Amino acid sequence: MEDLIVIEPGRHERNYWSDLWRYRELFRVLAWRDLAVRYKQTVIGVAWAVIRPLLTMVVFTVIFGRIAKLPSDGDAPYPLMVFAGMLPWTFFATGLSEAPNSLVNNANWISKVYFPRLIVPTATVIVAFVDFLITFTMLVLLMAWYRFLPSWRMLVLPGFVVLARVASMGPALWITALNVRYRDFRYVIPFIVQFGLYVSPVGFSSIALDPQ
Repeated sequence: MEDLIVIEPGRHERNYWSDLWRYRELFRVLAWRDLAVRYKQTVIGVAWAVIRPLLTMVVFTVIFGRIAKLPSDGDAPYPLMVFAGMLPWTFFATGLSEAPNSLVNNANWISKVYFPRLIVPTATVIVAFVDFLITFTMLVLLMAWYRFLPSWRMLVLPGFVVLARVASMGPALWITALNVRYRDFRYVIPFIVQFGLYVSPVGFSSIALDPQ
């Protein structure tokens, strides 16, 4: 027997949030599908999650550390500082970049079947989080390589990860809705993310901006 869906006037919001829990299995299916196709037909697969930040770290170390001679924060080696700064930024940028195209790519489902549309863009969190875990493992290996012991501030990392995800989902949901009508956003967002990487204190320490 098929489930009966009733949309009550004036009570749509309450029913919508209850439907998010009701369709939690669909969330898992979409998240697993996005994760499976992310590196589909690639030669080295999930290794791209390590290669991309590693190469970016090398470029930033050469440009900001060797050429511009910007200082690192405390006694942390410059490459390690850059890689640690890229960790939350990559998590934020992946969620912001993947979500806008999610509704457009799943238009065939949306036009035929009812389910809370919020599930589609939020399912991209799994892809971003898996990339984050892979990159975090690489960070731990780099800390061992440089024999660097992090301070107690490392304990606030889980809260910082949650904050980064919430910060990315806010604008991502707005842009996802706008991208359905104006497809220009699929070109604008990658540019903004790339620009933000170079102007934010990711490749350099914030102490370089201190006028003192």
